[in-house]
Order: sequence, then C-alpha cells, then structure tokens
Amino acid sequence: MKNFLSSLAGTLVGLFLFSVGVVLLAVGVVAALVAFGGRDASTPVFEKGSFLVLNLSTNFTDAPVELDLGPLGGGSESVQLRTATRALRAAAKDDRIAGVFLTGDLSPADFGSGYAALRELRTALEEFRGAGKPVQAYLTQATTRTYYVASAADNLALDPYGMILMPGLASQPMFFAGLFGKYGVNVQVTRVGKYKSAVETFTRRDMSPENREEVTQLLGDIWRELLADIARTRRLEPAGIQEVVDREGLIRAQPALEGKLVDRVAYRDEVYDDLKTRTGRAGSKEPFRQVALDQYAKQLKDGGAETGRKAAAKGRIALVYAEGEIVDGEGQIGEIGGSELSRTLRRLRQDPNVKAVVLRVNSPGGSASASEVIQREVRLIREVKPLIVSMGSYAASGGYWISAPADRIFAESSTITGSIGVFGLQFDVQRLAADFGVSFDTVKTGRFADALTITRPKTPEEMAVLQRMVDWIYGEFVAKVAEGRKLTPEQVEAIAQGRVWSGREALARGLVDEIGGLEAAVAHAAKRAGLGDNPRVTEYPRQKEFIEALQEIIERRLPGAARSARGPLGDLAGRLHSDLRSLRSFNDPAGIYARLPLGIEIR
Repeated sequence: MKNFLSSLAGTLVGLFLFSVGVVLLAVGVVAALVAFGGRDASTPVFEKGSFLVLNLSTNFTDAPVELDLGPLGGGSESVQLRTATRALRAAAKDDRIAGVFLTGDLSPADFGSGYAALRELRTALEEFRGAGKPVQAYLTQATTRTYYVASAADNLALDPYGMILMPGLASQPMFFAGLFGKYGVNVQVTRVGKYKSAVETFTRRDMSPENREEVTQLLGDIWRELLADIARTRRLEPAGIQEVVDREGLIRAQPALEGKLVDRVAYRDEVYDDLKTRTGRAGSKEPFRQVALDQYAKQLKDGGAETGRKAAAKGRIALVYAEGEIVDGEGQIGEIGGSELSRTLRRLRQDPNVKAVVLRVNSPGGSASASEVIQREVRLIREVKPLIVSMGSYAASGGYWISAPADRIFAESSTITGSIGVFGLQFDVQRLAADFGVSFDTVKTGRFADALTITRPKTPEEMAVLQRMVDWIYGEFVAKVAEGRKLTPEQVEAIAQGRVWSGREALARGLVDEIGGLEAAVAHAAKRAGLGDNPRVTEYPRQKEFIEALQEIIERRLPGAARSARGPLGDLAGRLHSDLRSLRSFNDPAGIYARLPLGIEIR
C-alpha cells in the first residue's frame, strides 16, 4: 500500500508539473502572438528604382486570409487576389517602382488560383505594362496556370533545364461506387437534370455521356480563352501555340524558345545580374533593388482598400466574399455557412452607410436550403440598395442560386457557372454494419418517421417522397433564375438541366450580364450608388488579428489546409482527401443539394 501511495503521489505531482508547463507554454504563445500582433506594420523602406517582386509560389484566394499567424505560421500560404491586383495597379503609378519581377510556381488549393482569378491577376499585369514599365519573369518548372500568368510579361526567361508543363487541360473525376460497394455502403439518389452529374461520383465507375459532353465543351471553352490570351501578349497565333503543345507535351527550354513561348533561356543568376543592372547595382554583391508584393501592399490606403472596423462610416461599398462550399448553419473556415453569411448580409442591408453591396462568389454550391437562406437576403438587399455579383472561378449550382437575383452579374470568360439542377443523396450502412455484427431495430409512430435513417435502404415510397422534394426545389430554382434574370421558365429550362457553362457561354445565354473582374463590379456598384470613381470599400469577412486567429483555431476546426505533398502520390492523396472531405459539407437537413460535380477540377 505504501508503494502504491508513493507511486500515486509521484504521478499526481508529475501531472501537476505537466499542467503547469502546458499553461506556461500557452501563456508564452499568447504573449508572442500579442507581441507580433502589436508590431507596427509600417510602410516598407525601399529605394527608388526597385522592382516589385511577385512570388507566384502561393495560392490566390478571393476572400481575405482569415487566419494570418505571420511569423508563427511560417509565412503566408495564401494571398488575397485583390491585394495583389491593387498592389500592381498602385505600383504602375508609383515612381519608386521601376518594374515587376515574377518567379515561382503557383500552388492552387481548394477554390483558389482558378483560371478566372488568374485572368484578373494577368489583367493587372497587362495594365502595369501599359503604364510603360517592364514585367520580367523567370520560370523553372511552370504549370499551365503559372505560364498563363507569366506570359503577360514582356521579358520571359526559362531555366535551361526547366520546362513548361502545358499539355492541355484535363478533368479526371474520381468515382467511389466500387469502394462503397466493396465495404457495404449503399447510395440512393434523386435528381433533376440530365446533366446533373454530381451524384455520379458515388454511383458510377465512369462518366455518363451527358457528363462527358458538358465537360468536353467546358474544357474547350476555357482552353480557347487561355490560348487567345497567351497569343495576344506573346504576339503569336493560337494555332501556333497549339502545335507546340501537341508536338512537345512537356515543353523543354529549347522548343519553348523556338516556339516563341519564352524570350530567352537563362540561369537564375544571369536573370538576377540583369535585374541588378536595371536597378543600378551592376557588379554589386547586394541583391537587385526590390520590394516584396505583400510588404508593398501593406502601405496601400486608397479609398477602396479599407477593411473591417477601420472603414470610413459614410458612403461606402460592402464587398462580401462567398468562397467555398455552401453548408447549412455557421460553417467552418473555408466554407460558406448559410446562417453566418445571411446574418452579414442582413447587417449590411440595415446599415444606412452602406450604399451598395458587391457579392463576390467563388463557390461550387452545396446545401439547397442554405442557398435559399442566403438568396433571401440578396433579394431583400436589392429592394433598398444596389447588389452586384462578381463571379470568381466558380459560381455554379448553389453558387448561381445566390447570384441570380443580382442587379448585374459580372463573370470572367473562364468562370465555371450555371449547373442549375438539384440532387438528393442518401447513404445507408446496413451491409457494412452487418459485416461487423451490428444490427438495428425500429419503433415509430408514423409511416415515414425513420425515412432519413442511414441504417437501411430507402423504400420505393420513401424515395418517391424524396424525389417529389427534389422536383419541387428544382422548380423553385428555375423560377427564381427566371425572375432574377428576366427570362421565362421555358428559357431557363432550356439551359438548365444541371448543365455547366463557361462564363462566355453563360453570357450568350443570359445567365450573366458582362465579362469582367471584381474591380469592374466594384466600379459598376459605385456608379449605381453615386459614389464616384474612388469609393470606400469594406471587405467581409475581415482578416483576423493574431490573438483572434489563435481563438479562431481553438473554437473552429479548419476543413483542411493546402496539400503540401508534391508528386503523383501526393496529388492523388490530396484529391482523395478533398473529395471525401466534401462529404462532410453534405449537411442539408433534407439531404438535397445544388452543387457542381466533385470531379470538375481542371488540371
């Protein structure tokens, strides 16, 4: 007994010391956060004649980065698109900035760095060139996305052992029917729209003819836009670029030079030496004169740059970001919670100082009920002030549902939109449970009391009930689009059926009003609200401070960070994680969704 008590006492003392250590560590972390957060983000010091350095090794998101841990986070993994484009436009007018230098390779994650977003970044680079300042780029292993941005440069260098990985666009959806069948998970679906292929991920082993048809056209539309943009700035013909792509597949340095896809082949040190000469440091051991884009962006305080609580009180535009999958309730970081976003929109509707709202949508959709909760607030805002939608890389299904009532819709040519269709997804694990010796029994007071259970397959009568619900929601979807876009239900039905369209095709069919980016949408909102050419803009959600970021991590779980693993296996693991993670967002109370297929990921 004595030994037991001694052992127990030792254990308790050890636990106490461990607890004290944990508390001290937490206090240290908080103190560090406060210290870092309290530092003055003063204007960066750089010499006149410097180059603005845009490191593309990041993920460009629409919404502000909510959790920026700064030094403790190991550096930012994401950059807000508007931060980059505003910095480039400011630098074009700044006599201290002599040019822009692009380097690195994009790291797309979740819904960031889509082709529509990159077109906005590319447009800002072209405007910078238009101001008479050079844009130089250095590439090593450049993906299609990276080359698309870098091709806006007037001097593009490729490493002698580098290459342009631009074989064309492809979409390779992943199918789980075989996996579910192997482990005893049954899936029953209800849907409306012959092109509404989101359910195929769980019910088929390959693409349906309808799905293949729409994806083929979508990829063709986007690829033509990419070739046209590259050809224009490289002063080539699209057919000539296509010939190089088809001949080489993976384009090495010499073929890239011969095909005029790059201006020269050079090592990094040679490019740096040229930049030293351009910035007055030829022969110096110091690096060329430069300032990083993120540091330069911190100093910008124009009327359209204000965020959160610091925005001016009168005559402003609210810029609201809806980025991620639409889910019921509050949502996690990186998701659009129907309750949370509708609450934000309601506050803005009731704020007399907000003269117009720009809703930036970058979403494949999700919960039908959550989409309607958001759309209700969109319609109410329209009754009292202008509401303009700017579509990012994705604004489809539920993403289009919340956009349809807007006064005007802007999209890029490569925006993925439409997908006006609805489906229901019902799982059951009866056979899986039976394999482990688990069974279920039921007592109920109504015929359909357990209709939404996952413990057994749905009966034909239950499936009929669910199909009626899906049919009704699809009818509502079509009617709301018809009302918002001033079309007849028959006109909407002809372009609905779950069909996905590029922004260019959506414009031709009346689903969007104008091809243009976020700044065009903000300018239009300012004009509608009578706010002039330089309106004040408040962004929602705002970026969190350090201490808020810590609390956010504790209180809300991140749905998943950008996959850091590279190579084929890392890519496969990331896609599998992403698709399976999407199952968590299928939380509509009735199990009914307006969402893009999981597999429409253009590579």
